[in-house]
Amino acid sequence: MNAPNLNRTPPAAQAVNRAQAFEAALTKSLEGEVDFGLFTRGRYATDASIYQIIPRGVAFPKTVADIEAALTIAADHDVPVIARGGGTSQNGQPIGHGLILDMSRHFNAVQDYDPEARRITVRPGMVLNTMNDRLRQDGLFFPVEPSTASRCTIGGMCGNNSSGARSLRFGKTADNVLAMEGLLHDGEGFRLDAAPLADHASPRMREIMGGLIELADSHRDLIEANFPKLQRRVGGYNLDELLPAAPNLSHLLVGSEGTLAISTSVSLQLSPLPAHRVMGVCHFPDFRSAMATTQHLVALNPVAVELVDNNVLVMGADIPAFVRTIDDITKGTPNCLLLCEFAGDDLDSLKTDLKRLDQCMADHGFPDAVVEVIEPHRQKAVWSVREACLNIMMSMKSEGKPVSFIEDCAVPLEHLADYTDGVTEIFSRHNTRGTWYAHASVGCLHVRPILNMKTEEGVRVMRSIADETADLVKRYQGSFSGEHGDGISRSEYIEPLFGSELTRAFEAVKDRFDPDNRLNPGKIVRPLRMDDRALMRFKPDYKTALPAEPALDWSDWGGFGGAVEMCNNNGTCRKLSGGTMCPSYRATRDEQHLTRGRANTLRLAISGQLGPDAITSKEMKETLDLCVSCKGCKRDCPTGVDMARMKIEVLHHYHKRHGLPMRDRLIAHMPRYAAVASKLSPLLNLRDKIAPLAKLSERLLGFSAKRTLPQWRRPWSQPGTPATPSDLRNDGRDLVLFGDTFNRYFERENLEAAERVLTAAGYRLHRVEVSGSRRPMCCGRTYLASGQTDAARAELTRTLTTLRPFIEAGARVVGLEPSCLFTFRDEMTALLPASQTEFIKDKTLLFEELLAQDMDRFARTLPLRDAAGTVAHVHGHCHQKAFGAMGAVETILRQVPGLEVRMIESSCCGMSGAFGYAAENYDISMKMAEAALLPAVRDAGPDALIVADGTSCRHQIHDGSGREAIHVARLLEAFLT
Repeated sequence: MNAPNLNRTPPAAQAVNRAQAFEAALTKSLEGEVDFGLFTRGRYATDASIYQIIPRGVAFPKTVADIEAALTIAADHDVPVIARGGGTSQNGQPIGHGLILDMSRHFNAVQDYDPEARRITVRPGMVLNTMNDRLRQDGLFFPVEPSTASRCTIGGMCGNNSSGARSLRFGKTADNVLAMEGLLHDGEGFRLDAAPLADHASPRMREIMGGLIELADSHRDLIEANFPKLQRRVGGYNLDELLPAAPNLSHLLVGSEGTLAISTSVSLQLSPLPAHRVMGVCHFPDFRSAMATTQHLVALNPVAVELVDNNVLVMGADIPAFVRTIDDITKGTPNCLLLCEFAGDDLDSLKTDLKRLDQCMADHGFPDAVVEVIEPHRQKAVWSVREACLNIMMSMKSEGKPVSFIEDCAVPLEHLADYTDGVTEIFSRHNTRGTWYAHASVGCLHVRPILNMKTEEGVRVMRSIADETADLVKRYQGSFSGEHGDGISRSEYIEPLFGSELTRAFEAVKDRFDPDNRLNPGKIVRPLRMDDRALMRFKPDYKTALPAEPALDWSDWGGFGGAVEMCNNNGTCRKLSGGTMCPSYRATRDEQHLTRGRANTLRLAISGQLGPDAITSKEMKETLDLCVSCKGCKRDCPTGVDMARMKIEVLHHYHKRHGLPMRDRLIAHMPRYAAVASKLSPLLNLRDKIAPLAKLSERLLGFSAKRTLPQWRRPWSQPGTPATPSDLRNDGRDLVLFGDTFNRYFERENLEAAERVLTAAGYRLHRVEVSGSRRPMCCGRTYLASGQTDAARAELTRTLTTLRPFIEAGARVVGLEPSCLFTFRDEMTALLPASQTEFIKDKTLLFEELLAQDMDRFARTLPLRDAAGTVAHVHGHCHQKAFGAMGAVETILRQVPGLEVRMIESSCCGMSGAFGYAAENYDISMKMAEAALLPAVRDAGPDALIVADGTSCRHQIHDGSGREAIHVARLLEAFLT
């Protein structure tokens, strides 16, 4: 009998030691960052699918040498490697138990570009829209444009063999790839292109590819018989690409989902941008008629025919970002739409195409059923709705959500109507319904049944629907994977669709490239089970809870957990231009500082997957620190993920546990001590005049010494005696001008300008004071910024009590500061019951909103002189953008005769209330400003006006450019006659 080994390391400790050794080896060998923290690993555990697998670690390679080292070290430690781009895949492709290589942060450069040859070579982390923005300058573009173009990477597109709306004309990614360079599982490099193997391939690659060419040839008959005769076939490996006499060998890697090699360079064939595009929006009374008519529309040779189904029309009408566009392109109440686009260089010819489209619709029983969309800005708006179809449908506030697993099956057009009927019948048998959208032109409709994936029954029904749909696809000689690849969801169905012999051939492809199964295992061949709940986001024991009662009302989402789960990981927040969100990600390119990253961290925290007390941990606070509460996600995210409101909730619990720092106390209580501070302004304002005082305030309070602080002033106060409700006439002219703390004590000239303008427009302004108090009304915004919800609730209650009799007597409340005014439309409803707030609904308006709303009654009489020769560059406050108020700003400014209005396309200014004043935030704040706003201000002529309604926006512009920005009220005042 052997004596026990008392010095043996326990298995758990051994695992920790191995993980530490792996991390240490990577950290030492890679130029890029390495992160093995649980919070970061959790953020990389998901894509846009239903799956969640916590990886071993995450690396951010900067060079080919980094990737080579990662592969070598991972092999030494028996760890798989998964390459990842934007993380937008819908079938679980870029997730797994191994080491994640995030290519998007650093490995994203252009390597070579030849516009004359229409060829570009890029690193795989290059974002498609970023590349196309550069190519557009030369009249070129990469024509494969999936709906995720704003954030998907070229490497990810190659991995999934992406297509997009215009594949009818331009094909799939594989049709536009010229060459690929990459690394095998052990780090050895290679290049594959259309050249013969003997010309440049290494002996090893000649052996691999030579053997696979022979393999394909020996299966030629099976490939020709069993591969679907469709453009949209991306399942399995592309053995058919090896059959031509002179194949482009790189096409075998396209669609391989990182299971064969890691790409390091991709050469692409570019196309000339068409000079013009036009669109016909075809209306249909029912779904089947749209499907049956599609083949006839395709015969007209359009570039794209895209479906927008009834779910999108109904739900999109409730989403602020899309309601106006949907109203614009629909007449009557169609059941669904087909967006039919034509493109070319002759606009007159394209308009003729629209007439042919209208005639075709009439010939098939739908006269006068086409809305023409010729203007580019209108087309852009329509495509934004189409591209958001998935997220619009995912915005259902219920446990059941549209689930991706039969997402993009494709069938021949002649079978499309029967196929969709068949799928609908399958859904009906399982007591559910589906959502439909996307590429009708190629028979590839994105369909998602609505299922509750938190239940065993939901998972069981998912498996049944997948099995039955696979049988239906096979009957119609279609493709089970038509665009988004196989991943976890569909790899199991390769064998039923392709047959056993071809499946063994696919396994041979994998084994020749990756004999030890180190690259993204479990995808395409030898697959993971698609219904294994251990691999899913909602595992059998999944449940969510906050550490105490919620501070805000989350009942509209079914609780705080439901609100967090609205994030479907599609990654719209990763876009790098246009819209507002997510400004912190645009500056850092870090998943942590992204709406999706924050939502994933919150979900993992409240479900106990990040350890006890994770929701109030330092790591959770750090995850939210760079959220500037811009509310961009509230508008730009089609599922309406409201991270600004979630941050309030989390900070409430965090500060309950850890206490409130002095700087946060000073900011939060500003409305209560502002009157006293204004009397001490000569003393308090010395801080910016004496450098040592600025440095002292940074050391003691954390206010950056590089910043000037707002200057305390003699406060604004209205003349006359306080009004009573009986003074109102209830004729639409009675107003209460809400003097927020910032304008009242720092920039009273804005409120004074608003008084003069509103009076000139014929309004009556009533001075309203809080009964029994000399302190003005307050919205509670400064308290909300640090999660002090009880204090904010008290301020709002006090203000509403004061305003109620005046509003009920016919007054409206008008304000200047967007962040304060919109508190009455947003957070107020989550802080107080409807019985206390219903009376003020639709009665609070920004200055410009009021004038725009009353344009036909009062504001058109506003006496304004000619401003000919004056240019106004306008930056919108984030909350104005989030609540769709910038249209009113532009409308009012265009009422000034002769004024040239130029809207600055910018995200958050970076100041965001107190955020930019913090010493630790200064650099990132300025980086946000430098992304678009400050360059636009510097480019403005010296005599141009800079307009910004936000107090913090104006301060950022001053600090960053030395220019003075003014409120719209001051601009209008300047041009009063």
